[in-house]
Amino acid sequence: MIQKIKTYAVLTAVAFTLSSCLDKYPEDSIPSDGALTTVSEVNEAIIGIYASFMSSSLYSGNLTLLPDIQTDLVYGVNGNTGVYGDVWRWNDILSTNPEIESVYGALYTVINRCNFVLDRVDAVRAATTDDEELDLLDQCCGEAYFARALAYSELIKCFCEAYENDGKDGERPGVVLTKHYKGDEPMRRASLEDSYKFVLDDLDKAAELLKLEDDFTPSNTQLYSTGYFNEYTIYALRARVSLYMKNWEDAVKYATEVIDSGYYTLTSCNQYTTVSGSQVNLYQYMWAMDVSTETIWQITFTINSYGGALGTVFANYDNTSYRPDYVPAYWVLYDLYDSNDLRATSIFGEVTTGYSHGLTWPLLTKYFGNLSFTSNNIYGVTMPKVFRLSEQYLIRAEAYVQQGDYNSAGKDITKLRTARYSSYGSSTSMTADNAMDIIEQERVKELYMEGFRLHDLKRWHKGFEREPQEQSLSNGSSLKVEADDPLFVWPIPQHELDAPGSEIEPNESNK
Repeated sequence: MIQKIKTYAVLTAVAFTLSSCLDKYPEDSIPSDGALTTVSEVNEAIIGIYASFMSSSLYSGNLTLLPDIQTDLVYGVNGNTGVYGDVWRWNDILSTNPEIESVYGALYTVINRCNFVLDRVDAVRAATTDDEELDLLDQCCGEAYFARALAYSELIKCFCEAYENDGKDGERPGVVLTKHYKGDEPMRRASLEDSYKFVLDDLDKAAELLKLEDDFTPSNTQLYSTGYFNEYTIYALRARVSLYMKNWEDAVKYATEVIDSGYYTLTSCNQYTTVSGSQVNLYQYMWAMDVSTETIWQITFTINSYGGALGTVFANYDNTSYRPDYVPAYWVLYDLYDSNDLRATSIFGEVTTGYSHGLTWPLLTKYFGNLSFTSNNIYGVTMPKVFRLSEQYLIRAEAYVQQGDYNSAGKDITKLRTARYSSYGSSTSMTADNAMDIIEQERVKELYMEGFRLHDLKRWHKGFEREPQEQSLSNGSSLKVEADDPLFVWPIPQHELDAPGSEIEPNESNK
């Protein structure tokens, strides 16, 4: 079907309070008669779905920050505000944790909105005869299917065990699947296998409806830094899901679709542009201005309508001083990035904090904020980049390694490093002995604080260890977590287990 290039007016997500996240929709977000009757109303409902991704519980906040704060990438600083402290301390994570509850609820809000549209669109289609409007309805359905698949993929990632592809995933608990708004579906978890199958089925439907027409080409169409879904956002998610399902062949296939499309190119740390009279490299520009040729899909913010502030916990800047809640781990700063890796100087900057102890430390600067926002005294707000081309290279490289194709994996790592290093050799030597170490290190360096670390360690069956560093909080700085600890899987919110009619099975982390 035709994929129109359209610009959305971004709406503010609606707050909600529910006894259960599974079966209701924010009441002031639906037509008064509970129906969609026109193509315009369907389109407005899709805008509402996009807006729901702005929630600070999702990519501009908890869903991005919690999985990395929970692990070994940052340390709480003496004097901090205590935000996310339960999660950082690890052992204090409970089924009543409000941040984890909010992630669960916000993802089901997206799903409920998608179900609301998909349940009602056939009636609108039956009353529509205009071909362009019928095309628009198909596009809207494609966007709803993709949004639902994305939300379910995140629920699976956070609240389920790793997919092992060992023939036993049909026995492992997945998520509660709902296809209908206010349907009579049981509040019971499907298997992990069926949960992923649901995601893949939705992606298949979205791919059919959002496929670009043949006359769309990289020479006449810009897809990078877009705020809407299209054919290649589908491939990007399909590659990510395939990696998590250990389907190496499909991970290579779909990542290659994105990489070879011609619509996206890696941003270079060796190319520069001028911002406010200063020279910055294009990698820095991606974070400072939210524009990059490698961004496949980002959540669009405006000065008057935006979600959470990812950078707050790394700065807490008040126009006078910085008082970060969390600072980067020493091992990331000094053990991973070598002297030619320009990512280090692009996303970290040494600052003397405003605490009485005067800690001087390299703070994470990539989330300090879009300059259009900071010029209006709005700090820490950057547009979440949910899919980037660099992740697709990392997905494909890891899949190649798992297939034993170390040469192809090395080429992908070389391609990424060439874009990020001041100078890099012609190849990366990868072998059975070092390949996964290289993949892990590169994922930390490239995807730092973008919400991947917890899930990577879970699927690799690896633990981690923290050792105290300068001015780090005593409670949490000395921590050793073994592989497959139950808290790698977040607890199901207690209110979902206790909701009337609930048959939801708890996780081990609930017990």
